[in-house]
Amino acid sequence: MTGHIKAAPEQRPARPASLPGDPRGRARVGRMIRVDQAGELGATEIYRGQMAVLGDRPCAPLLAEMAAQEAEHLAVFDKMMVARGVRPTALSPVWRIAGFTLGVGSALLGERAAMATTVAVEEVIEEHYQKQLDALGEDEAELRATIAEFRADEIKHRDVAQQYNAETSAEGAPAYEILSRSVKAGARLAIWLAQRV
Repeated sequence: MTGHIKAAPEQRPARPASLPGDPRGRARVGRMIRVDQAGELGATEIYRGQMAVLGDRPCAPLLAEMAAQEAEHLAVFDKMMVARGVRPTALSPVWRIAGFTLGVGSALLGERAAMATTVAVEEVIEEHYQKQLDALGEDEAELRATIAEFRADEIKHRDVAQQYNAETSAEGAPAYEILSRSVKAGARLAIWLAQRV
């Protein structure tokens, strides 16, 4: 009887922690802060757009609370950028328009679509903040603490939005899967662009 030897499944090599051309030291941290500030700017605009449409709906108090936290996050990163001499992304005007447009557009689809947008954005941001926490050393304890706190806030926003949708209806938001994938792809693209522009 002949034995068969199974080939080991093909594994992709792990990406090294840094690649040639990746920023290091202060430049790397500055890039993180720039991206985080841009993300919080976009988030405040998303909520502003949603509130413009849904300001008198049952979800408005939740949106207002999350918007206030995002505004606090943005203020912290604004101060950090000034203190560390970090330039903002050149795409800030685009983030304002895109964020507000996404907020209005998702709100026009209804409360559940607005909350589904929050879930999608916060999942990407939570993942992004975790990658930053994994990359930062102990020499950046204050920044690490800030990012960890804000990551916890973003997780709470995601959970609140999921809970709201679970309690309001058993039906999914209109085209939920398409909306979620599109929003996540847009958020990841925004992070990539803010790192470079």
